[in-house]
Amino acid sequence: MKKIYFIFLLPLFLHSQTLDELVDLSIQNQLIKASQQNLEALKEDYKSIKSGYLPKINVGTTYYINDKEYTAQQIAKKGLTAYGSVDFILYDGGKRGDTFDIYKSSIKSGESSLEALKNNISLTVVNHYYNFLSLDANKDAKQKEIEQLVAQKNRIERFYEAGTATEDEYQKIVSRLEASNVELQELELELVTILHNLEYLTGQTVTISSGSTIKEIENKEEPNERFDIQALLFDTQAKAYETKAAKSDYLPTITLNNTFNYYDKDYDDENMRNGIYHQNVASANLNWNIFSFGETRFKSQSKQKEYLASKSNYDYEKNKALVDFKLALKAYNIAKAKISSSEASVKAAQSAYEVIKSKFENGLIDNVAFLQSLTEKYNAISLHKKALNDLEIKKAAIIYHSGEKIKEYIK
Repeated sequence: MKKIYFIFLLPLFLHSQTLDELVDLSIQNQLIKASQQNLEALKEDYKSIKSGYLPKINVGTTYYINDKEYTAQQIAKKGLTAYGSVDFILYDGGKRGDTFDIYKSSIKSGESSLEALKNNISLTVVNHYYNFLSLDANKDAKQKEIEQLVAQKNRIERFYEAGTATEDEYQKIVSRLEASNVELQELELELVTILHNLEYLTGQTVTISSGSTIKEIENKEEPNERFDIQALLFDTQAKAYETKAAKSDYLPTITLNNTFNYYDKDYDDENMRNGIYHQNVASANLNWNIFSFGETRFKSQSKQKEYLASKSNYDYEKNKALVDFKLALKAYNIAKAKISSSEASVKAAQSAYEVIKSKFENGLIDNVAFLQSLTEKYNAISLHKKALNDLEIKKAAIIYHSGEKIKEYIK
């Protein structure tokens, strides 16, 4: 029965993630969740600010007992007071609308920043994924190279023991074999390092499944603004609204108020009026700060300079992003050319290896030429597979710099 359970559970243990699954996991990590929570907090703060401009209703009550009664001041021995008030800001120089616009722009900036973070992480995962496949192909080529070296070592060893091969020939093979084993261990370390980096991003153990590809983006000439550039634009807009809000302090503030007071006083002195009475006061209030030793001017100038600094930063990063996009296109074209070149190199190295291997085994050439040919063959195979994987990375880079979501182009 235990064996049957193991057979059913085995696929779960052997499951490896595709690129799409790795990206899905990584854009749900704790860093993304923290950014989402910050964005939600900003939205809740905006709701609070909007509610603060609605009419405010306050109520209160007091019951008191005095040790002495002061009729002259109309302070009773005992009493109850209660009040209710309604306050509303009718006009604040336009600060209300500017404050709302500040929050709207800040929320849009937060949303764009969140998408930028997801896209950055996606690009990092794509790089790790295809670099892993390239290293894995290199490892496979190195293992096959080692297999060839072991076979030749065993063959030369027999000739050496028979006295028909020199020690120098034998030691060269042994030396190359040991060096290749060290290189294999280094490759395995690099592979493990990438897996650990992916585990850090995804928050779980990772095994990689090959076969994922990146779709080419159709329009490569007119990129959209990247998400991080959009966030900078919305930040700049928020700074502009902050400048307007600061200038609103030059204008008056008009508020409306209505207060209802209820009094119930109990005097020991019979000549004083006992009982209940109430009072209602409605008022319109104007407050205008006409002089503050330049406080409003300095504040508005500070906000204006913050806006100009933000705008300059946005313009700089926008131009830089356009240059990065053009460089990504050039890198992509170079990557395509490398594939054709590497295919030709594989064919040439394979043909040369077959000829040299035959001559070496028949004693027509020494092992130096053979070892060099063997290395060139497997290096060419590794470089070709790396070129194929690099092309996928370059596709993802173009998508990233085009302001598109990388995840939507993974297949």
